[in-house]
Amino acid sequence: QVQLVESGGGLVQAGGSLRLSCAASGRTVNSYGMGWFRQAAGKEREFIAAISYSGASTRYAESVKGRFTLSRDNAKNTVSLQMSSLKPEDTAIYYCAATQGIINDYYKSYNYWGQGTQVTVSS
Repeated sequence: QVQLVESGGGLVQAGGSLRLSCAASGRTVNSYGMGWFRQAAGKEREFIAAISYSGASTRYAESVKGRFTLSRDNAKNTVSLQMSSLKPEDTAIYYCAATQGIINDYYKSYNYWGQGTQVTVSS
């Protein structure tokens, strides 16, 4: 089992920044690809970004490319999502997830999920 706990969400004005963290525990999380998804009210879960187990490979959704940066620290079992130039449409619950497979943007391929952290961007 892998346990994931997100933190760092909150309320921020448009144009501001937030840094989300995901703390992992349990099995050897260093061998898992990690992803971030978000879900706005009334909408489907949306892929944001993913990083391979080594950190050598990353993927981003077009909607956040150039604004969000994903990184991981395997020594600390943490994954961080730095979000900049935030927009009201970034408002959602953000979820951290782990996959035993190759990182991708399909949420059903992720085996473990955190409880989510709310991000609200005011205009």
